[in-house]
Amino acid sequence: MPADLAVLGLGHAGLALAQAATAAGVGVVGYDPDPAAVAEVNAGRPAAGALSSSDLRRLLGCGFRATADPAVLGRVRTAVVCVPTPLSEDHALDLTALTAAARTLGRHLRPHTTVVLESQVYPGTTEEYLRPLLEAGGLAAGRDFHLAYSPGRLDPGNRAFHLGNTPRVVGGLTPACTEAAAAFYGRLTERVVRARGPREAEAVKLLETNYRHVNIAFANEMAVFCHDLGVDLWDVIRCAETKPFGFQAFRPGPGVGGHAVPLDPNAAPHFAPGRPRTPGHPLRMVELAQEVNGRMPRYVVQRAATLLNEHGKSLRGARVLLLGVTYKADLADEEGSPAREIGTRLIELGAQLCYHDPYIPQWRVLDRPVPRADSLWEAAAEADLTLLLQHHRTYDLQGLAVKAQLMLDTRGATPAGAAARL
Repeated sequence: MPADLAVLGLGHAGLALAQAATAAGVGVVGYDPDPAAVAEVNAGRPAAGALSSSDLRRLLGCGFRATADPAVLGRVRTAVVCVPTPLSEDHALDLTALTAAARTLGRHLRPHTTVVLESQVYPGTTEEYLRPLLEAGGLAAGRDFHLAYSPGRLDPGNRAFHLGNTPRVVGGLTPACTEAAAAFYGRLTERVVRARGPREAEAVKLLETNYRHVNIAFANEMAVFCHDLGVDLWDVIRCAETKPFGFQAFRPGPGVGGHAVPLDPNAAPHFAPGRPRTPGHPLRMVELAQEVNGRMPRYVVQRAATLLNEHGKSLRGARVLLLGVTYKADLADEEGSPAREIGTRLIELGAQLCYHDPYIPQWRVLDRPVPRADSLWEAAAEADLTLLLQHHRTYDLQGLAVKAQLMLDTRGATPAGAAARL
């Protein structure tokens, strides 16, 4: 099958797009400048958090191939950029991979190609940052090629919603750019929503991502508040979510992980000289949400220490079993998982750590391997404290709660009264 689509970036977003496009009969080639990463994908070994090995093998069986040869970028009608844009140490998005991908694509871009950016970025990035890099090859966006932004809405592990039945937002540099991007995504999904332009589409991602983090932060604050009052938060949520309007249930946890990071536009770089980064009004709710969610790992460790003390034990020297170290249930993805910070703090306070996760065969904290429990039941019985960080479906929590000497459940997944809950 000749390639009609080039996907730049072979992580969870890029491979999911390739899978959906291939299923729709679109010929797809994946591009990554790293030959080692390409070799792993072509061998059926996806990066952690991407497709499962079986899904990737099926994708390869349908004709998908990855390559490190940029020449393929000049032989497709559509190129979608899905490279990672993680937070850097100064809490700004790291656009290094996006810059490299844009420069490579710009050198090989041919007329009439549709280019779509899916990576998480600040509003204004497509027009003020990506566009000049692509136009350095000599073609003009909106005249010689189409340019648009479409926010990724991938929810790994969600069995109800996938790329095919989740509406896709597109915003193009010109109305023709929007229609070109809409025509492409219309082949993959049931509904395409047209934004007024790329800035609006980029701001959709900003709103959706920060909405999640702000509401989880409120749930985390309620968890601390209710614990201090002796109120069962999980019963509060159970009752509150019966309200059929004006309320959507969010649940607390040990922290917030995932690939979509909270964005504060005040950390955005200056793309256009003389133009302000923001209108001068910082997103204070987002700043506060980051602060609240960022302190949850420390709070979980404090609760663990208090629980041990209440039963005459010290955290120093205590055997602590961590259950589930991924950021999301039933996925082998550790991106942003709070488990690593919790494990780090426990070790620094003198705890003897071991872990169990059916999806993670090896796990390291402070650059040291953490022992993996071979027998979950025996490990729970031997540990002074079992700390549930992620509720994988394979865990029999009622049985484990009975077996464990002490259990702290940060997900509210154990039966009421079976364990201490966040």
